[in-house]
Amino acid sequence: MSLDIRPIVSALLRNRTGAALVAVQIAITLAVLVNAVFIVEQRIQKIGRPTGIDVDNIFAISSDGFTSRFNYDASLREDLAYLRSVPGVIAASPTESIPLSGSGSSEELLTRPDQRSSDGTLANYFEMDEQGIKTLGVHLAAGRNFRADEIQPPIRRDNSGSDEGVPPEVIITQDLAQEMFPNQNALGKTVYDALKKPATIIGIIDHMHGSWANFGPPGEVAIFPRLPMLFGFYYLVRTQPGQRDAVMRRVEEHMESSNPNRVIKWVRPLSMFKQHLYESDRNMGIFLTTTTVLLLAVTSLGIFGLGTFNVSTRTKQIGTRRAIGARRIDIIRYFMVENGLITTAGIVAGCGLALAVGFWLTAHYNLPRLDLYYLVGGVLALWILGQIAVWQPARRASRVSPSVATRTV
Repeated sequence: MSLDIRPIVSALLRNRTGAALVAVQIAITLAVLVNAVFIVEQRIQKIGRPTGIDVDNIFAISSDGFTSRFNYDASLREDLAYLRSVPGVIAASPTESIPLSGSGSSEELLTRPDQRSSDGTLANYFEMDEQGIKTLGVHLAAGRNFRADEIQPPIRRDNSGSDEGVPPEVIITQDLAQEMFPNQNALGKTVYDALKKPATIIGIIDHMHGSWANFGPPGEVAIFPRLPMLFGFYYLVRTQPGQRDAVMRRVEEHMESSNPNRVIKWVRPLSMFKQHLYESDRNMGIFLTTTTVLLLAVTSLGIFGLGTFNVSTRTKQIGTRRAIGARRIDIIRYFMVENGLITTAGIVAGCGLALAVGFWLTAHYNLPRLDLYYLVGGVLALWILGQIAVWQPARRASRVSPSVATRTV
């Protein structure tokens, strides 16, 4: 028995309110689904982007001198000597800020001394000693590491320790090198700070994630050979794989009692900082995923409810069709096609709505343009979901007996 579309369309037009509401629901669901999946995918890529750092085997120590008897130089020497002697420690270095922590320092770097500061490149920088590169576990792709005699003293509060401005040498990441010297070999070139003080690039790191996730490109990083400020600095310690937690406990116990003139505020793994840095992105992904799943469930229930309602109100009509020769498969096909028309109408409207929402997100939140394959995937997913949702009501309709047509209402 052939299927004529015209009676289906006619039936929908006579009872268009329910069909229109479901179509609108499908349109809204498609717009939310496509853009939510796109945003979640962006967040997953962001959270999973490589850091270049041996995150799982590094921990940080916050140290702060608090008495007039605190001797920075002696404390630093004693702490580093101890940390580097602990079994399981690969390297340790002082630093003024911690990668992946969301807090750090930046410096405007120029390629020419006559260049305006506003035209420079803002680099996230770290001050570390000769073991900084080894402590981070980053890969030095070109050039060399700092020598011990190149490490500058800290900038003291009275400026008696070193001159202001960058040290004479600097190691930068490949991302920063390409930004400042595109299509050139940056090794050996000179950069300048805002005070026009020069620094020679002696090494280039393959890749390193800086302090921030959202403030500027995270890979544009510079490392200066200088000890951190006197008060409130950190130690970074890198351990052999699998030994981080044991070394952390041992180090914390020792350093809390080794120097009465300073306080160890905390000892934390670097992985904790990374987790906290991307916490908002992770929460957004969970929220959008949960919202989308719930919206899909509600839409499925809407389609199921409309199909069930149509079957219950057309029982006599279905019985009549069965009595004049319609097979069960013909009844199932009728309701599947009817739902397909409703779903298609909603999808057509939803495509335009999804593209409009995607354009608005791009314009207001600096997101990439919505890739069309997300839209294609959303269309297929909703169309299949609609057919699955109406399958049970359609099967119920196919079981209506032809004898129903002879009953009086």
